[in-house]
Amino acid sequence: MTSSTRPKIGAGLRLAIDIGPLAVFFLVNTLAGGPALAKLLAATAAFMVASVVAMIVSRVKTGHISPMLWISGTLVLVFGGLTLYFHDGTFIKMKPTFVYAMFAAILAFGLATGRPLLQQLLDTAYPGVNAAGWRQLTINWALFFVFMAVLNESVWRYTAPLSTDDPAFWAGFKLWGAVPLTLIFAFANVPMLMKHGLKVGEEETPPLPPEG
Repeated sequence: MTSSTRPKIGAGLRLAIDIGPLAVFFLVNTLAGGPALAKLLAATAAFMVASVVAMIVSRVKTGHISPMLWISGTLVLVFGGLTLYFHDGTFIKMKPTFVYAMFAAILAFGLATGRPLLQQLLDTAYPGVNAAGWRQLTINWALFFVFMAVLNESVWRYTAPLSTDDPAFWAGFKLWGAVPLTLIFAFANVPMLMKHGLKVGEEETPPLPPEG
């Protein structure tokens, strides 16, 4: 099934698939009782379950799971599993850094080899955008991912004791900081893409990578 023949889903459901698991993590961490570590472990377990559910919903509603959702969901299970096994919140906090750095490296590799990897990772196309537009968009996203990797490291490492003793600060940053930044960045690229042939009105919202 090609991207042009796959069932379309609304912007709301697409955002729920991409951001829903993180929202679940934040809510469980906020509402759960007990020590900070117990709250983090409960939130991590819920995050893992929600990520699997998001992948299943994507498969049912669209007939496929995008490459970025596969990567993000798999890493949630890996780093979440390490967090639960070792009872150490460091792993789940490092996960976004690893994801962002990996995506930046993948896009840099695509630029170096002349491959349109961003279009494949997003699993969608901005209709009408020419090769120059895709190249600039790839550069922009690669730099953004590097920035987000550094930002995530800074937040969880250097906001102690908030991010170390209580994961609520880091969880809040992920939901209310990282997600809005990603949305703003995606929309900020639209004017540039319009100069490179983007057909306005073909997409309800810019395609987004899943949260880190």
